[in-house]
Amino acid sequence: MLNLPNALTLARIAVVPFLVAMLYFPGPGVCLAATLLFMAASVTDVFDGLLARRLGLVTNIGKFLDPLADKLLICSVLIMLVKLDWVGAWVAVIIIGREMAVTGLRAVAADMGVVIAADRFGKLKTIIQIIALCPLILHYPVFGLDPQPFGTMMLYVALGLTIGSGANYMYSFFRSWPPNKA
Repeated sequence: MLNLPNALTLARIAVVPFLVAMLYFPGPGVCLAATLLFMAASVTDVFDGLLARRLGLVTNIGKFLDPLADKLLICSVLIMLVKLDWVGAWVAVIIIGREMAVTGLRAVAADMGVVIAADRFGKLKTIIQIIALCPLILHYPVFGLDPQPFGTMMLYVALGLTIGSGANYMYSFFRSWPPNKA
């Protein structure tokens, strides 16, 4: 159960309280450190799945924890950025609401014996969310460049992908309805 891929996933989860604490005390240095920590945690998302598949270490706990870790990381940062008034609450509500809806939908589908696997849009959505959140966490100008406009623009791209991929999951779910009970 506790193999290298799962340990990476658990490390990503363990980073969340530190990121939240850092964002309680924003400042140029702290936000730079929080951005680097967020980036490091995000990179583990690539390696945990890759290692699990390549080393034959795919586990049910890993299948459960990996998407949970992604959601905890992204949603906790979004909530903190709303608290700091660096991101609009409506954006965070839509993104977090979609995450909850898709998670619930997948749970219902799994209960019916239907697997709704992660698709390309969902994976792309996560990548763009991470790309958007890095400059938004950084917040303060670096070498005279303000990261906020780029982060905000990418967050709106991520918002579009969030809505589109959520609709795609809904379509996949209802396309398999009613479930075949052969």
